[in-house]
Amino acid sequence: MFRTALRNVLAHKARLLMTMLAVLLGVAFVVGTLVFTDTVGNAYKERFLTTLNNVSVQATPPYDEKTGEPGTVEEDTLRRLRQLPGVASVTGSVEGSVAVAAKDGHPLGGDHVTAGGNYFPQADGKDTRHPLTAGRAPTGPDEVLLDTATADQGGYRVGDTVRLAVDGPVLHKKLVGIVRTDDTHGSGGTLALFDDATAQQLLLKPGGYDGITLEADRGTSEAKLAAEARHLLPGDSDISTGAQLRERQRAEAAEGTRGLSQVLLVFAAIALFVGIFVIGNTFTMLVTQRSREMALMRAVGAERRQVTRSVLIEAGLLGLSAGAAGFLLGIGVAMGIRQLFASSGSGFPDGPLTVSPSTVLISFLVGVVVTMLAAYVPARRAAAVPPVAAMSAIHIPPSARSLRRRNAIGVALIAIGVLGVVFAASSGEQGGTIVLLPAALLLIGIIVVTPALSGPAVDLAGPLLRRFGVPGKLAPRNARRNPRRTASTASALMIGLSLVTGLTVVAVSATTSLHERAESSVMADFEISSKNSGHLPASVHDTLAKSSAVTSSSPRREGAVRTGGDEVTLTGVDPRTIGDLLDPNFVSGSFAALGSGGGKSLLIDTSIADIYGWTTGQRIPVVYDDGSRGSLEIGGVYHEDEYLPSTMMPLATLQPHLKEIEDASVLVRTKAGDGDAARRSLQRTLDQNPVIQVRNTDDLAEAAGGEAITLLLNVLYGLLAMAVVIAVLGVVNTLAMSVFERTREIGMLRAVGLQPEQTKRMIHLESVLISLFGALLGIGAGIFLGWAAGKLASDSIQGYEMVIPWGRIAVALAGAALVGVVAGLWPARRAARLNVLTALKAD
Repeated sequence: MFRTALRNVLAHKARLLMTMLAVLLGVAFVVGTLVFTDTVGNAYKERFLTTLNNVSVQATPPYDEKTGEPGTVEEDTLRRLRQLPGVASVTGSVEGSVAVAAKDGHPLGGDHVTAGGNYFPQADGKDTRHPLTAGRAPTGPDEVLLDTATADQGGYRVGDTVRLAVDGPVLHKKLVGIVRTDDTHGSGGTLALFDDATAQQLLLKPGGYDGITLEADRGTSEAKLAAEARHLLPGDSDISTGAQLRERQRAEAAEGTRGLSQVLLVFAAIALFVGIFVIGNTFTMLVTQRSREMALMRAVGAERRQVTRSVLIEAGLLGLSAGAAGFLLGIGVAMGIRQLFASSGSGFPDGPLTVSPSTVLISFLVGVVVTMLAAYVPARRAAAVPPVAAMSAIHIPPSARSLRRRNAIGVALIAIGVLGVVFAASSGEQGGTIVLLPAALLLIGIIVVTPALSGPAVDLAGPLLRRFGVPGKLAPRNARRNPRRTASTASALMIGLSLVTGLTVVAVSATTSLHERAESSVMADFEISSKNSGHLPASVHDTLAKSSAVTSSSPRREGAVRTGGDEVTLTGVDPRTIGDLLDPNFVSGSFAALGSGGGKSLLIDTSIADIYGWTTGQRIPVVYDDGSRGSLEIGGVYHEDEYLPSTMMPLATLQPHLKEIEDASVLVRTKAGDGDAARRSLQRTLDQNPVIQVRNTDDLAEAAGGEAITLLLNVLYGLLAMAVVIAVLGVVNTLAMSVFERTREIGMLRAVGLQPEQTKRMIHLESVLISLFGALLGIGAGIFLGWAAGKLASDSIQGYEMVIPWGRIAVALAGAALVGVVAGLWPARRAARLNVLTALKAD
């Protein structure tokens, strides 16, 4: 039987090519996922471990609880640490946020880390953390170093003047060197380094370091050195040995890639699941075509299990070959996924591709197991056909009872799936973990009843297809000839499109809701804020208020008060202009309250009202940050909105009690609106300061999640493309096998006058019909699943409302029709080129 299976594989190479491609692509996706996650995980480990090569002990002083500022280690402590026995070197670090602008003025780093620090040379004049690749170390307050990525992005060379900012005005410093960095600053962010004194002045305080690292002499115990250093460091300092840090970094790197790996493997499983339909279709058709051959084997003594085993061995050989090819292709897929994430600005570190022995083993196991699993049912069905019936070419159709049982099971699965999805969607966030099972049951139920649906669907399309003449009449008949095959082919495409549609519905609904809510809540044209999440100096608002381009403005100045033992953050605004800049949805009261009551009014949102039980008209005793006491009257309550502060009060009332006059943000309206010209005008007014970001309502919506949703959607589209490609191969495979089965029939049609072009059109119409049938099923299921996912997302996205993206759905349908046209090219060409006489003699 093994020789028979091997002969069958070699005898039907062309027929099995498409099946092998389906298995190959599924295996390639799995291998690519494993190689990619191993590569990223290894790159993270290597990057982190490289930064810890010379670290034996690392210590961070505790935060100052009174000021909330980071604790520091003084220079005198570093000198005493150097005198400890077994210490090779001591490094003091200063870290903070420094925004860097390119030569043309635009800020670098995007949403990634914009870091700053000190260059701490040892006795040899070098800082092992940041090896110099060009230039020299900084020696004065007007000099700076940049890492290679930042210098390349900004177009800087040694000797250029660099524009940067910390939390104040733009600074201009000379670039004296470029360093290579192995830490996370190289993953899309920026890094600027200064000499010790300058870094301390800009980022911390003179003479202090916010962390220290010790390198031990060879043979010195890290644990012993850590114990001795503890006596010299501030109490409650966080002290770790190098071994502890390395182990911690390994665990963090593994954890960081675990979630990504799971997501990618889910999509790999989807691709394999789609591939099962293609493989099952192919083996069903192959077994049907060889029914006489198998019947003859049964007649000469082969048992049913031997026939089944023969087909499974054939599938195993095919899976083994596809697994080997899929492994090689998977290496390329891993490189493609890495490039996809790199282009999306994910910040993953670079590193050599990592291929573990387990990945090689998995590629072959997946290829063989999936192929044999998909071929098992056709193999059992082939062995069950009586020898006499098969040798007489009498194909036994499924019994009516069998079809009724299948439809009943499918309807039951759909009912359970729909009810389960609705229940999970109505359960709020708790339903997120249980919605997957009923969603899977729903899709499986649709797959089960698809043969029953294919007939009515084809009948509905019949009147439209008749406009194409004879080919339009023949195409639906061909599609209806084998409902199970048509349904199985359409189901493969349905799975991919249902997921694509569901994701699109959620993404479009979420981004639309974010943008609509931003536009309804914020009437200001721009919000000016600090890029490093810090505060703006009051001079920023003063500068903007004096600009002729600005028609109205208000700072958002924050201060803490205590009331009833709790600390509440209050936001001071300009009561004269805030009504032109923000538009809260008031439950009670209005902005007018801020201008009455002697400036003692306070507006709160519903979240604050619910927490403290405050209502409009209630007077609240408060203790300000400077220790003075007072009282505020609740002048209004408005609905909670992430684009609005949770409290608002007159700026003149809050400001006298603030220790520092600085703003969380500044809201402005301009004469030119919120376009790019107005944005550039404001940036010029603010000296193109790279630490200041100027955002309109669209930018605010993107920052609130719209950009992340769009990025995620594009990445998921790329991952689902593999499943769609496999589904297309299934359409091609089905049509090619169908043409082979109908060779004699096509010969008869050609003999009675059907032209080659009409033959092509017939196959193309059949292909488009199957593709559109699968697309419509997928879009319908996707909209329902998108609704359920949206219900779950509505708890975390305020104002979420479902939006059906009809334009994108129309594009999906047009794409499905195009898939049908492309998938039918080769089968149609093959059918049109059949020799009439040869076809008539075909058996």
